[in-house]
Amino acid sequence: MPDDNTTKFVSMPHQPVMVSEVLAYLGVTPGKTYVDGTLGAGGHANAILEQLEGSGQLIGADQDPVALALARTRLEEYADQCVFLQTNFSMLVDELSRQHLLPITGGILLDLGVSSMQLDEAERGFSFRQAAPLDMRMDACNPLTAKEVLNTYAEKELVRIFSEYGEERLSKTLAREIVALRKTTPFETTQDLADFVERTYHKTLGKPAKRSRTHPATKVFQAIRIAVNDELGHLERFLESLPTLLAPGARVVVLSFHSLEDRIVKNAFRDYRMVDVPVLNVLTKKPVTPGEVEIDMNPRSRSTKLRAAERIKY
Repeated sequence: MPDDNTTKFVSMPHQPVMVSEVLAYLGVTPGKTYVDGTLGAGGHANAILEQLEGSGQLIGADQDPVALALARTRLEEYADQCVFLQTNFSMLVDELSRQHLLPITGGILLDLGVSSMQLDEAERGFSFRQAAPLDMRMDACNPLTAKEVLNTYAEKELVRIFSEYGEERLSKTLAREIVALRKTTPFETTQDLADFVERTYHKTLGKPAKRSRTHPATKVFQAIRIAVNDELGHLERFLESLPTLLAPGARVVVLSFHSLEDRIVKNAFRDYRMVDVPVLNVLTKKPVTPGEVEIDMNPRSRSTKLRAAERIKY
């Protein structure tokens, strides 16, 4: 039976992005095994299972136990075809090897976006739109929180995080002001951080932060979230394990949501293609993006980029 946290989200609408494109590039075929390495609410997994038509297997992995429990409930009718793993996708190669589930014959999907379920759960601290503790952990077992990053990291390290992970133009100014302010007023909530960024933009640029679809704190929140969860490190470790994970002919599809992730995926696919004995055949010369209809229906899909590759058969 789902616990209270799971029950809270069972009826919550959650729109998986680019479902038809994901299914097409995975080449879902009955009888094969597929992995959803970022299971979330189970939207993509449900679509894959429908395509399998009762023949084949879906392995769903997520580091968030609440998401995993929700997906179990959503996919209950396919229970005999599913294996659920509570793990980060960077550890898939170890978990699947332990359970003698390698190599994967069909394909692997990663959706690198923060799910709407996590964004809308105020206490997780991912969003500046709701006041909440500065947490931002995708895995509650992770000891590092956004509050610790903001209140203890050196100015130089904050500059690096904001510039590399957020591509924030005021990285140096924000880092300097954070270090000065926290001496007397430590950062406690998402509202503290969002208001601080807005004030700093106003003071630095000489005018209020321009009101638009994008809040001035967006890049700072993204950067801190990436740092707290080591998101790019996990992605790099996953990509390094692809030759072991994929059987010949199996595919990998990655949905990314900002340029840093997309660049890492693009370069990894290229490197696997350029070695003396190529490992992957790249299926997407350029990233595939959602159409206007999907963007209108699900604005969070706007920045999605899909890249896909296939393990070469020899």
